[in-house]
Amino acid sequence: MDPDATEAVLLRAEGRAARITLNRPRALNALTRPMVRAVDTALTAWERDGSVAVVVLAGAGERGLCAGGDIRAIRADALAGGRASLEFWRDEYRLNARIARFPKPYVALMDGIVMGGGVGVSAHGSVRVVTERSSVAMPETGIGFAPDVGGTYLLSRAPGELGTLLALTGEPVGAADALLCGLADHFVPAARLTGFAASLTDSEVADAVHRYAEPAPEGLFAARREWIDSCCAGDSVEEIVERLLDHGDPGAKEAARTILTRSPTSLKVTLAALRRARALGSLEEVLEQEYRVSCAAFRSPDLVEGVRAQVVDKDRRPRWSPAELSGVSEAAVERFFAPLPEGVPGLFGDGEGSGAGSGV
Repeated sequence: MDPDATEAVLLRAEGRAARITLNRPRALNALTRPMVRAVDTALTAWERDGSVAVVVLAGAGERGLCAGGDIRAIRADALAGGRASLEFWRDEYRLNARIARFPKPYVALMDGIVMGGGVGVSAHGSVRVVTERSSVAMPETGIGFAPDVGGTYLLSRAPGELGTLLALTGEPVGAADALLCGLADHFVPAARLTGFAASLTDSEVADAVHRYAEPAPEGLFAARREWIDSCCAGDSVEEIVERLLDHGDPGAKEAARTILTRSPTSLKVTLAALRRARALGSLEEVLEQEYRVSCAAFRSPDLVEGVRAQVVDKDRRPRWSPAELSGVSEAAVERFFAPLPEGVPGLFGDGEGSGAGSGV
């Protein structure tokens, strides 16, 4: 294992369960490339180990599973004209696909904050557990980026237009709404989560779920489906915003106001990516599309500016370029879906920018 990951990813086997603990609590367990590779190496070993019946993913500390990738490092890499972030994303997205295809139960404990890359290492798992403390989000439009890590695959397949609203606003949802959107499977109260995880060392996953899972507290989206589905079915971001503002529900107007604070370019790219993801057949194909979008976003001004405003200077006053939705042309959006730059390999094929293969 990479020495940089030996403390940031803790691995252990106990009984029939193998445990992965993301261990950067001060950074909300934000992912680095060595961490991604450590998880991938562990899954390779445990897939072949007959004594391992289930893999359990958790985050160290009290605040959450994982807040995503290390976006400070991504910004620094972009400013320096580097390519390390592209290599990180390539490894990360391949890991996301691997998790989705892992042949043994993969149990993700989505307690606390689960955002961006944290969704990627959890919501593609076969058993996804949320608690009353869960806060699940794909917040990329707020930093001048677009949902990745298979996020457009998951959100494009959420009921109705729930995924569209989540992708454009970047707002977090709690347990019940994560369940409704298909981002999680079971609710276990936080006080019982340790017992649930311990039971997996000597019990079948279904038995542990039966003993510990409960109905989730009521969420928000079930009562808002009418305006979410009608407003977010618009063909453009401008139309969606207009419908939200014209709707009588205060929640719709608040959603519109939130959307209008996000990167105009990211909003238009995100909506296009979601609509295209619905027509793509496999997670791997969607990840290939997201990789092209991410590589383009890496060279765009809004990513550097968004991370500055939200994470570095924390003034929460990003200066987007262009600043208005009307300034983002269709041609500008299409550039995000163009073939990968020369010398940048695709995720699953042998050639540069090739289509998805059979996975990893």
